[in-house]
Amino acid sequence: MKQGNTFAAVAFSSYGLFWFSLVGIIIMPEIIPGIGAADSTSMSVYLSMWGLFTGWMFLSTLKMNRGLQVVFGTLTILFFLLAVGEHNVTVWTIAGYEGIICGFSAIYVALAEVTNEIHGKVIFPLGPVE
Repeated sequence: MKQGNTFAAVAFSSYGLFWFSLVGIIIMPEIIPGIGAADSTSMSVYLSMWGLFTGWMFLSTLKMNRGLQVVFGTLTILFFLLAVGEHNVTVWTIAGYEGIICGFSAIYVALAEVTNEIHGKVIFPLGPVE
């Protein structure tokens, strides 16, 4: 945010909070008496809402590089697959494989952005939008 990159600030803070909230949803019922565990329907809604948010973030990447489009596109799909997977084991398995693709694409984009910036030239292409 300090460098004027609102997208990165929103992405990092939002998905950091996603992990905190997910852990809270899973752990809180175990450590605080009286808090019930989330059922599959509530988890589906939770994951779907993150899918909607990620879809909006994906739309924002349409003016950015292709690498980020792949990351946020596959992440959007992943959230919706996980939401459906709460009710279907086959979809859950598909979500796992799709999550691996999403993760590898995110690793590539991170590697490319850091390496390209350090070297001041394109070493790992990200597919700039014209």
